[in-house]
Amino acid sequence: MSRGGLHRGWSLQVGDHGNAEHRSATDDQRHAPGPRDGAKAGVGWACDAHAASLLREVEPAPTGSPRGVRGVMIPARAGAAGAGIAARGGHVMHAPRQRDRRRSISLVLFLAAPWIGAASAEAELHAGASVVDVTPQQFPVFINGGMTARRGEPRDIKARALVLADGDTTVAIVVADSCMLPKDLVDGAKSLAAERTGIPTDHMTISATHTHTAPSAMGALGTPADETYVPYLRLRLADAIAEAHGRLEPARVGYASTSAAEFTALRRWIYRPDRVGTDPFGDATVRATMHAARDNLQNVTGESGPEDPELAVISVRTPDGRPLALLANFSMHYFGGGPAADYFGSYCDAIEKHHATPDRTPVAIMSHGCSGDIWRVDYRTGERQEPFEAFVTGMVDRTTAAVAAIEEHRDADIAMVERRLPLAYRVPDAARLAWARGIAAALEGKLPTTQPEIYALEQIALHERRTTDVVVQAIRIGDIAITTTPTETFALTGLKLKRQSPSPRTMVIELANGGDGYIPPPEQHVLGGYTTWAARSAGLEVQAEPKIVEACLQLLEQVHRRPRRPLEPPDSPLARRIRSLDPVCYYPLDEMSGPVARDAGARHRDAVFEDGIVFWLDGPAGPNLTAGQTVNRAAHFAGGRMRSRLPECARDFTVSLWCWNGLSGDARDTLGWFLSRDRPDGTTAAGLHLGVIRDGGEAGRLALLLGATRHVGTTSLKRWQWHHVALVRDAERWHTYVDGKPDGTGTWAPEGAPGNVMFFGGRSDGADSWEGRLDEIAIFDRALDA
Repeated sequence: MSRGGLHRGWSLQVGDHGNAEHRSATDDQRHAPGPRDGAKAGVGWACDAHAASLLREVEPAPTGSPRGVRGVMIPARAGAAGAGIAARGGHVMHAPRQRDRRRSISLVLFLAAPWIGAASAEAELHAGASVVDVTPQQFPVFINGGMTARRGEPRDIKARALVLADGDTTVAIVVADSCMLPKDLVDGAKSLAAERTGIPTDHMTISATHTHTAPSAMGALGTPADETYVPYLRLRLADAIAEAHGRLEPARVGYASTSAAEFTALRRWIYRPDRVGTDPFGDATVRATMHAARDNLQNVTGESGPEDPELAVISVRTPDGRPLALLANFSMHYFGGGPAADYFGSYCDAIEKHHATPDRTPVAIMSHGCSGDIWRVDYRTGERQEPFEAFVTGMVDRTTAAVAAIEEHRDADIAMVERRLPLAYRVPDAARLAWARGIAAALEGKLPTTQPEIYALEQIALHERRTTDVVVQAIRIGDIAITTTPTETFALTGLKLKRQSPSPRTMVIELANGGDGYIPPPEQHVLGGYTTWAARSAGLEVQAEPKIVEACLQLLEQVHRRPRRPLEPPDSPLARRIRSLDPVCYYPLDEMSGPVARDAGARHRDAVFEDGIVFWLDGPAGPNLTAGQTVNRAAHFAGGRMRSRLPECARDFTVSLWCWNGLSGDARDTLGWFLSRDRPDGTTAAGLHLGVIRDGGEAGRLALLLGATRHVGTTSLKRWQWHHVALVRDAERWHTYVDGKPDGTGTWAPEGAPGNVMFFGGRSDGADSWEGRLDEIAIFDRALDA
């Protein structure tokens, strides 16, 4: 038996604090402790104690940046530009920047890229802001945001604008109180504003807050656009830009970022296999959907993705420090039940009041982050921020603290680029189109009132449209970045952009320059649910999300004149220790997308994710499992498996992994198999299968199936808690360990060779899939000490 390997690697006891749900902003920005964090502190930081001896000789990971708020203030540079600055023909200019020292191959590639020219170092930043009332002039109006049409009299509806100019480039950023704004409406408003200001239309971004109680500017599902309101809104959006442009004055700009984790949570959860729902077309396809966990947590296995708790703020001040404007960005779908402008409008009003001076009231703007799968209720704990006023006050307080921490910095030249990306709609096949036309004919022009009626009309609309162009943009203000999508974007998508943007100070504004609906990552389409049902509000092609992410990243590279940041493999103490032991394969499972599961060891034996797996969920927590202050990530299995070919493990071997069962104890006798080595699509007498069986209540016990013989462990594995599991074969003996303690041992008896394919997250024949998370899988071609 090999010595010095996993020496007492699972010998320490496990506490309940091994299962903290840690919430992060971006990978290089941690959040300040808030009420949610405090509530979960009791389940805190030592869940990797079972693997601590693996790391005994490893130094602690770097602490990284401090928790909480971080920010930078960028003052204007002295120059010749005046308050009446206009754009120069749309040509984007850049100030010289220090050369990025990277590998020569990257330098060669990026020297050949179509970078935009250099800006004058003498430019002076100017800014202007405005608030215009866009409340309808006649009532009632259609109100968008529900499945069916409704009318009302929404009041106090605003559009807020910020114009920034550096003497060579002028950009306009507008956010309006609306559920969605169609591209033709936005393009029309931009053309009107361009005639009045000289700002090129591709240097303007106009987005919606996504309130669900504002006048309908765009038809979606059962609600048409309000024909009396749309022309008026178009004019007023142009007015907002023109007024802000007319108020340009010398300014400085800063950036702050903090966490508001307790104000946002995942709303899209995964159903267990026997609770699959039916879609509007009559098919049983709903494996995940929004609010699936609202009524009964027994019906679900876990969240379908991460959240993004980052609250980002761009603060604009006059040279003497008086507030001029504040542009915030946060990922929370909407509150509901408040005023027509929802929390977006009340937040802006409160910020303006808080930061007003006797001679100036600044303009506050809340832009919408990536919240396609986000709401305000944590269904796992039941925590929610209520009432409405408390939610707004909490967000304002968090913002004020963030802005107070801004530090000054130089260089605020501006750049902006836009691309119109052609994409296809998911159009109905002949049978579905015939079904839809039959329902439409029966409606005889009336508005739809049921889901089948609504989605029947949507199929006809997609059939007629077939393709579209979506607008994506990137803006740079000094080293601050903004990128936009016209879609309802999942939090994971926003995190992909933030983690890879050339600038760590990046906002992602969704529902900008159009209303092209939900773009779930491709793996989410497999699980179905409301955000995947083909309609104008969710009709783009399955690959729309990766295409939009790539387009945004290319634009961000272009305005920053440097490449995106790579998605680095984990460098936690545990990862370093595992690599030092030369594993056959090591899968950290920190991918943000499939289908490749990267082997972080030296042998580069990548595995493949099947359909039915989602990414970047919280993994086991603790200082040995994290690099700096980043959150350890894991994959969630929902009917899919990961497979790898491992010929080296013919005899002695060690498997080490972390597992988290999401299936409730009443679901079935075998809660799931998470490790399987046998012939694909079947089982044999030589097979090896490791999983969890029901043990009453919400707990389970480890089960090892060798051929036809089942061995059951003694340790209780709790639902929704991380457990470290090891399986060791040493000659003719096997040993299992759970959370550092022996759980079973016996004689290795299978006959024949099981083949060289290893499955994770399900059995070789597909039976009793693993419904939960796996993380930090390492396999060694020898028996290691336990």
